[in-house]
Amino acid sequence: MYRLVSVRDTVRVPPKNFGMELKESVAAALREQYENLIDPDIGVILAVNNVRDISPGRIIPGDGASYHDLVFDTLVFKPKLHETVRGKVNEIAQFGAFVKLGPIDGLVHVSQVTDDFISYNEKTGTLTGKESKHILKQGDEVRARVVTLSMKPTLTDSKIGLTMRQPGLGKMEWVREKKTEAVKKKVKAKKGGE
Repeated sequence: MYRLVSVRDTVRVPPKNFGMELKESVAAALREQYENLIDPDIGVILAVNNVRDISPGRIIPGDGASYHDLVFDTLVFKPKLHETVRGKVNEIAQFGAFVKLGPIDGLVHVSQVTDDFISYNEKTGTLTGKESKHILKQGDEVRARVVTLSMKPTLTDSKIGLTMRQPGLGKMEWVREKKTEAVKKKVKAKKGGE
């Protein structure tokens, strides 16, 4: 999901930045040009750092800016289909829960929260399981799997669909409960078999 990617490119440093140190002015131009950009090959560029191999500048007649060839590292976010992710619920709606996954939200549709029948409580802003009585609310930490992915040129147009219905997924509290139950069953079975 998160990784460092090295990029080789040419950056335009505007004349207003000529008073700054070269490395500082180049880094500022790169941040402005690249941060929060979605590249279909590498993902969402979150940060630019470690600028190196800066060439002497070239000036193009009539422009006034300097152009520098260089190499720099970027921290990128690129979710993958079927990947397991962790995030925090930042909004509950009648149709599901929005989960913050770094720079973008994923949606867990109400049908993908649990195997239980889910009801929405508008007053409390929660989703509740009918039989399990499990409650999902804003601020809950969850583990989910990416089931649909549509990365567009902007973050607001990009969509990530999530599920929490598979084993080991869901609100972290539910996952721990299931794990504890499984251990108890194992111990009980072992004691009964002796």
